[in-house]
Amino acid sequence: MAIPPIFEQAWPGVSKLTPEARGLAILRNESLATIAGHLGVEPSHLHVLGEPNLGFFLGIRGLLKPGGSFAASAIDRQEILAVADSWADSTILTVDSDGQIDQRGMSADVQSWQLGNGETGVVQTESPVAQSVFVDATTSGTRVPLPDAWSTALWDSRSWSGPEGIAFFAVNPASTWRNPLPHNDQRVTPGGSSTALLIASALAIDSWVADEKIQAEKIAQAHQRIRGYISERISDVDFSTPVGVGMPHLLSLSFLYVDGERLLNSLLSKGFAVDSGSACNAANLEPSHVLAAMGKLTQGNIRLTIHHSVTPEEVDGLLRAIEESVAELRD
Repeated sequence: MAIPPIFEQAWPGVSKLTPEARGLAILRNESLATIAGHLGVEPSHLHVLGEPNLGFFLGIRGLLKPGGSFAASAIDRQEILAVADSWADSTILTVDSDGQIDQRGMSADVQSWQLGNGETGVVQTESPVAQSVFVDATTSGTRVPLPDAWSTALWDSRSWSGPEGIAFFAVNPASTWRNPLPHNDQRVTPGGSSTALLIASALAIDSWVADEKIQAEKIAQAHQRIRGYISERISDVDFSTPVGVGMPHLLSLSFLYVDGERLLNSLLSKGFAVDSGSACNAANLEPSHVLAAMGKLTQGNIRLTIHHSVTPEEVDGLLRAIEESVAELRD
């Protein structure tokens, strides 16, 4: 296991004057360069965040000028919609049934652009049109490249199976970004960050990218197998993930006449853990705003994540479990 030695080595911190601290600073820079290389940005443009959700505020509000306008999409993350709600001149762009953003007539100064939707896996087929663009890459990770026109961008280490509690925020030097937080220095991100988590993230992204090259075809086949089996054997199914415009490792689908929570519990009892978009906010149990915006069925939803380690036997077992559970719950 690499994690315990990483934490032991990174414990002293990089600000000391000891040889160990100098060596750790070199390792930190090398780790940041590794991650930047995989994300397609310059290491000097990439900054570490200890609180991933803070990156949405930094990335968007740092681009907005007083009196400026902001546009987000109806399927953006709640953190982005909260920024839009707090800004006087903001617009929420609608999407079609495939989750594609309608940008017709859009004239906002700053635009939020989601590379891959975390619930449905939808990837946009067009490019953003605003002059300043915040890119949400927290779900897509390395799977989808940055658009040519980007101003700020945010990634979450978990998207490449890295550790929780660390994110990476990039600022395009050609942008007009200004730090929106109170500060008296030149730091882009506030406070410090865990060097141990940074090193672990670098190790994880190296491993993940190597695995993705090998496992991509297997994951695509598993996706097709799941979609085909369920379409043929289970009636009244609404696929939220469109064919051909999504990340293949995610698949969202809803079953009519089935309670989503009971379906999740039934699958869990059969040994399969899946997620749900039926209620994206556990505090108020409201239906998923993403599914609602796409006009999809919001009840009886499950979201499948196909990992690199999945086997064909596990896929077949999951499909049998889904078929059995839906039949039991519809009786």
